[in-house]
Amino acid sequence: MPKIMIVDDAAFMRMMIKENLKKAGFSDFVEAGNGEEAIAVFNEAKPDLVLLDITMPVKDGLAALQEIRANDPGAQIVMCSAIGQEKMVIEAIKMGALDFIVKPFKPERLVQTVRNVLG
Repeated sequence: MPKIMIVDDAAFMRMMIKENLKKAGFSDFVEAGNGEEAIAVFNEAKPDLVLLDITMPVKDGLAALQEIRANDPGAQIVMCSAIGQEKMVIEAIKMGALDFIVKPFKPERLVQTVRNVLG
C-alpha cells in the first residue's frame, strides 16, 4: 500500500483529502501543516507520494518542494494550488512537481491524479 503525505496548513483540507483517498482504497497517510514540517516528515516517513499545498506559513510549498527534491530527486510530488496561482504552479512543475490539483478540487480529479502518479 503506497504511503501518501498530505501537506496543508488547513487541518480541514488535510482531512477532506484523506477522506476522499480513503474512499478510493488508500489507507497509509502521514501529514504536515507547513513546509518545514513537510521536509522533516518526508525525510522520516519516506512517502511514495506528496500532496503539497503551495501557500503555507513558515515555509511555502515551493521552498519545501525544492528542499525535498534536493534531498530525494525521485520524490513524487503533486502541488495543490488555489485558483489564480498559475505562475507558482508553472514554477513548481519546472522544479520537478509531477502534477497539480486546483482547490477546491473535485474528488475524482484528486483520486485520478494520485493513481496516475503512483502508476
